[in-house]
Amino acid sequence: MSDSVKASLDSVQRWVEGHDYKGYDPGDGLTSYLRPLTCGNLLAERILQQLIWKSPVNIRPLVGVAPLDSTKGRGFMAWGYLLAHQVFGEEELLHRAVTCLDWLDAHRETGYAGHCWGNHFDFTTRSGRMVAHTPTIVWSGLIGQAFIEAYEQTGEERWMEIAESICRWMLSLPRESTSNGICLSYTAVSQNSVHNANMLGAGLLSRTWKHRPLDEYRRVAGEAVKYTCSRQARDGSWWYGEATKYHWIDNFHTAYNLDSLKRYTDSTQDFSFRDSLARGYLYFKSVFFEPSGWPRYYHDRTNPADIQCAAQAIDTFALFAAEDVDALPMAERIALWTIENMQDPKGYFYYRKFPMITAKTPYFHWGQGTMFKALAHLLLARARLNREKQVQPVSAAQ
Repeated sequence: MSDSVKASLDSVQRWVEGHDYKGYDPGDGLTSYLRPLTCGNLLAERILQQLIWKSPVNIRPLVGVAPLDSTKGRGFMAWGYLLAHQVFGEEELLHRAVTCLDWLDAHRETGYAGHCWGNHFDFTTRSGRMVAHTPTIVWSGLIGQAFIEAYEQTGEERWMEIAESICRWMLSLPRESTSNGICLSYTAVSQNSVHNANMLGAGLLSRTWKHRPLDEYRRVAGEAVKYTCSRQARDGSWWYGEATKYHWIDNFHTAYNLDSLKRYTDSTQDFSFRDSLARGYLYFKSVFFEPSGWPRYYHDRTNPADIQCAAQAIDTFALFAAEDVDALPMAERIALWTIENMQDPKGYFYYRKFPMITAKTPYFHWGQGTMFKALAHLLLARARLNREKQVQPVSAAQ
């Protein structure tokens, strides 16, 4: 099994590096030369964006959408290189991680309270238009984890300084204050309360606090976790957000919540939310996967199998491997299904699979970067488990 995963990891790595870390993104449709036809109308922009995004064939070359840089994609590649370096010890992997992190440092958004990152394109949603280079807590929180990973591996202060800079930006964001915690905003533009964004902020603040124990990091992280956990359903699920327009339950955003809650608990040793973590993990584990390894996007339907869901599931189960004996086998089953069903012979992963058709667009962060990091994490989790099995306790009689 590990040989198959390693071959897949190498293959997607070659594809990403061969394309100079550029690729398509699900939401890049507004870079098309057709955009002026929308006349700035938000609904028309959403329709154009969705037509390009959800097309079963990649029409981007026909409508003038070119591959772009991706800050989140680079962040996942840096994180994956660092995890793979722990497995294989190859200095070239560490060098490539540092190159990506240096690129991210140089390409941070400017004019804000600290390091932060956003999309390279305008993106229109039901909440409105997010203009290019608007930093988000999701992008910044995930990228920040790669900088902390680099610090923990190398001890270089510059990586922790950037993580702290991201935390300063997060602390400057608007917040929804309630009697049951606070919700950090998705962006600095206006308050937008979304659970996974809030939790990703808490995850970075708490992991940074472990190395730089500033009271504000711990306090805000704890209040953010309190907000999301107090709004968890009895069955362990979360809405994407509390506003009615956000009332859906999906695979990878649930996983973001779980990863962040685990990082908060591990970093702070605050076990107040153990029940919430256990219920959420059991819900995730029992609801979102077919026996074959097919990852379900939503809680109440099987289709489609989405590459982001597959990648994040592998990643999350690898993170929980030390706590749950079923976690690593589930990660491996999902990984093998994904490699067999969603990886092209050229090395890249497809976007979505339906029973009768597969959307094969090679997105960078939504597919290649996430799968590279997830597969590296899986190999690391397996290597750690194997090392633990090899360590035999010394008998007192000896």
